[in-house]
Amino acid sequence: QVQLVESGGGLVQPGGSLRLSCAASGRTFSNYGMGWFRQPPGKEREFVAAISRSGGSIGYADSVKGRFTFSRDSAGNTVYLQMNSLKPEDTAVYYCAAARGVPGTVVAARDYDYWGQGTQVAVSS
Repeated sequence: QVQLVESGGGLVQPGGSLRLSCAASGRTFSNYGMGWFRQPPGKEREFVAAISRSGGSIGYADSVKGRFTFSRDSAGNTVYLQMNSLKPEDTAVYYCAAARGVPGTVVAARDYDYWGQGTQVAVSS
């Protein structure tokens, strides 16, 4: 059974940092594109960042560029989202996702095949 499990969310003050992890199991994800999305309260899910199957290409939403860093471990089955300089508008449920057959950085949620259950991030003083 394929599973993506996110962890690392929590409550943090503005300007603080969190690192989210997403562990994949059930198959080898080293040749899958991976992505992070988020859903703020009362809003639709939005793209945050994506890494290509090879790991050679990473893309970010403009709203997080320069503050968030997406990485994956050498085995390819765990990905991370380092979030620095957090702002209240970063408050959301964060989801990781895996895309099987699309090359490059995958921006559209519809192109992802597997999703985690999400982890809550709250940025508030």
